[in-house]
Amino acid sequence: MLLPQIKEREYRFKLALRMGLPIFALILAFIFHTFLSNCGTLNSSIYIEAIILLFISIYFIFYLIYNGFEVKIIDDITKTFTREYLYKYLTKELQNKKNYTLILLSIDNLNDINTLYGIKNGDKVLREVVVWITKYFAEAGIDNFPIGHLKGGDFIIGLEGKKEKYRTLLDLFCLKSDELKVNDIEIKISTAIIDKNYSQELDYLIEHLFEIQNRKRETKEEEINPNELESLVINAIQEKNLLLMKQNVFENNLIVFRECFVRLKGENGKIIHPKTYIKVLNKLSLGVDFDLLVLEEVLEKSDSKEPPHAITILPTSLRNDKFLFRLRELFEEYGALKLIFILSESEYYAYTKRYNAILHSLKKMGIQIAIDRVGSLHASFLYLRELDIDIIRFDTYYSNDEKLKKNFNIVDGFVMMAHEKGIKTWIRNIQTQESFALAQKLKADYIQGKYLSDLDAAK
Repeated sequence: MLLPQIKEREYRFKLALRMGLPIFALILAFIFHTFLSNCGTLNSSIYIEAIILLFISIYFIFYLIYNGFEVKIIDDITKTFTREYLYKYLTKELQNKKNYTLILLSIDNLNDINTLYGIKNGDKVLREVVVWITKYFAEAGIDNFPIGHLKGGDFIIGLEGKKEKYRTLLDLFCLKSDELKVNDIEIKISTAIIDKNYSQELDYLIEHLFEIQNRKRETKEEEINPNELESLVINAIQEKNLLLMKQNVFENNLIVFRECFVRLKGENGKIIHPKTYIKVLNKLSLGVDFDLLVLEEVLEKSDSKEPPHAITILPTSLRNDKFLFRLRELFEEYGALKLIFILSESEYYAYTKRYNAILHSLKKMGIQIAIDRVGSLHASFLYLRELDIDIIRFDTYYSNDEKLKKNFNIVDGFVMMAHEKGIKTWIRNIQTQESFALAQKLKADYIQGKYLSDLDAAK
């Protein structure tokens, strides 16, 4: 027998004694009082009954203590279901529910956090992530759902219904989790989803969840060999393999324009996200080619009746003669361009007179200019002060209702400054009714996010 098992038995025995002694004392006191008060009239069988009662009470207390330890529902660290209880609970759910979905949520860098910041901080990360997950699902109208700690940084969530019902919710969860931090510790979360159409057996479902997750990790662009990544980006640009998505931006609950999000599609279906391909574009000096490709793709697939499209353009492209020349050619080809160029850069470009001259020429073509990440990048504030722009967009740091509330006066100051200069304000990634109310209170001109998209879809 292992030492932990020996110590656990000792602990249970001592706990049983501490709980049982008062009860034993009361029983003994009752028996002795009965004997002393009625010793002449008591039947001899009462002595046997008293001894049996005493032994039964001892057995009952020890039984309760030992079995109480065997049944444990809550994990001490995360306050979620233990693995054993989670399995029992989900097995019943799978048997009783016609459609049922399981979601695997994993903190991928938990080992690194434990190594760099200590196990106590690792435990705190586990707790805070659970709180964050619960809050996110509650905002989506999902309460009292089973969540259990499987192992390490892995959690399983059970939800009634088919997986298609929760796929979009999970995609948005992954996007929002990119900004998740606990005491400035970055958290990397990966997910997988499956429903009981795959199997009725819980073990098979959980095994397949990990297989799905491993396949997704293998295809993540961060793990692609640098040389291979460069080849994938070059090939995607040459083959014009772009994935273009759009999200509406609202003013007074009306759609005024749409922001375009671009991902590259490499060989074997590998999706390359902006965080990865921007580095390669800068390294290989392909920024101009990429921006022109995106611009042509948007114009080819746009209808003249559609609202304007907002496109993120590298500031270096905007200051490049090749880009400007091709842009004028596209202007002649497609006519008036209903576009908004979104710009942001961490390093301040000092030649503001030349920069403003370029912006004025773009405005004559009907293109509006938006400066991104105001309130975060120092260069964005300087451009607000010195460039002739049309729109400023606040950093997503201020999209969270708690942080927006905390920094309300700061953002309000930027709004007043912009409005005094005749510049529109834009806040994005609005996910909740609370953050939407704060954005309205700020008198932000343009508001964007899942909350408004859901409202618009519900009309």
